[in-house]
Amino acid sequence: MKKVIPLFIIAAGLVIAGYGGFKLIDTNTKTEQTLKEAKLAAKKPQEASGTKNSTDQAKNKASFKPETGQASGILEIPKINAELPIVEGTDADDLEKGVGHYKDSYYPDENGQIVLSGHRDTVFRRTGELEKGDQLRLLLSYGEFTYEIVKTKIVDKDDTSIITLQHEKEELILTTCYPFSYVGNAPKRYIIYGKRVT
Repeated sequence: MKKVIPLFIIAAGLVIAGYGGFKLIDTNTKTEQTLKEAKLAAKKPQEASGTKNSTDQAKNKASFKPETGQASGILEIPKINAELPIVEGTDADDLEKGVGHYKDSYYPDENGQIVLSGHRDTVFRRTGELEKGDQLRLLLSYGEFTYEIVKTKIVDKDDTSIITLQHEKEELILTTCYPFSYVGNAPKRYIIYGKRVT
């Protein structure tokens, strides 16, 4: 009996580790596939027209209405060499594919709060390395938009004051769970604020 218990514990550990490994590989595969879709979505209208003039951008913006679960663009973070797909929505299925765009928030040129969320152990794994002054770029079908990080903040996971959905000024908000190395449901949220520079 004494030999059975350690074997059971080892077997249980292997099953848990195997499941964790499977989930990580599955999420990475979904993110890579979504990135391919996001690259097509971000450049298709611009390349089709062959120009980037303001009339074409306005037409592309008017037709820009991503559906839940659909790749809508790319978030580039040059400092950490990240190119991440943006997916419309923030439920579990959406966040397995990439960075989720909070559905009730805005997009560039809509003069409001743009909220993007991602898992700390997948797409936003290295966001803790970012600092004030670093750049974030959104590539969408109707243009490329650059933001500069102006501050970071750590809040309780239940703090709903971050997502205001204000419609007074354009700002980019990235949210992820915190601490980054925490195992399980993290008690905090890490918030990055960006202001538009181009």
